[in-house]
Amino acid sequence: MIAASRRGEMVRVAMLRGDVLTEFCSWDLAAPAMVGDVYTGRVDAVMPGLAGRFVALGSDLSGFLPDSAGGKRLSIGNYAAFRVTRAAQNDKGPRLVLVDEPSGDTPGLLRRGPGPLRELAADHPGENILIDDYALMADLRPDLEGRMRYSAQAFDPVLEDEVAALAEPVAALPHGAKLHITLAPAATLLDVDAAGASSMAPLALNLAIIPEICRQIRLRNLSGGILIDFAGLKPAARAKLATPLRDALAHDPLRPDFLGFSHLGLAELTRRRIHPPLHEILRP
Repeated sequence: MIAASRRGEMVRVAMLRGDVLTEFCSWDLAAPAMVGDVYTGRVDAVMPGLAGRFVALGSDLSGFLPDSAGGKRLSIGNYAAFRVTRAAQNDKGPRLVLVDEPSGDTPGLLRRGPGPLRELAADHPGENILIDDYALMADLRPDLEGRMRYSAQAFDPVLEDEVAALAEPVAALPHGAKLHITLAPAATLLDVDAAGASSMAPLALNLAIIPEICRQIRLRNLSGGILIDFAGLKPAARAKLATPLRDALAHDPLRPDFLGFSHLGLAELTRRRIHPPLHEILRP
């Protein structure tokens, strides 16, 4: 089931399998993340060192077009149509791909992308959608007619509590363990606190908590470099976590890469950034 709850210009979207929350995003209708938007753009600079071009999109907005996404076909001053494939990050503009369709003669937005609710519905075509806002349902009706149902409590109290917990830097893990989440510009550190699960053998505990750690990465849409500090394992035992961790990550649509364990014993992952991570959306 997909549930959507609107408050003002913010729409919270949740995917549930039974009672388990498997995906979550927060959708700002007033300032969408741009992924999927199509723009008329003008190539303003060629950057051989970056293997791409900078493209003016209008209103002081600039995006980056890699050579591998069609950049080699364009020179400075060329106008074309571009689709946003990755949201802006910090001081970096959105990532673009050249699309084969007519463009305008002035940089600017041609059309909005589908937005996260339509994207999720397209990825799960058999799922019904509960929505607590009639106006939002009217906007979505051309694409989702027949799948939507109004519910004043699309987010029940249990789901509300779980979603609220995603804003916190600590997440509960099985058997009383906790996951401390520390965000930094270069990477995200996930530190397992096993103090509440001291009766379990370290290897058994770490194996048991891997699925929930991977679920938290997906729900919070953590991206870039991710380091996991598992609880109290010697190197020989640590290696036994590699296959279960890869198996758990395989359920993530973004297919994070497990790079191995560092000399400090940290599991190293990379996860693609497409939409902004949840903490950036929730940041005041």
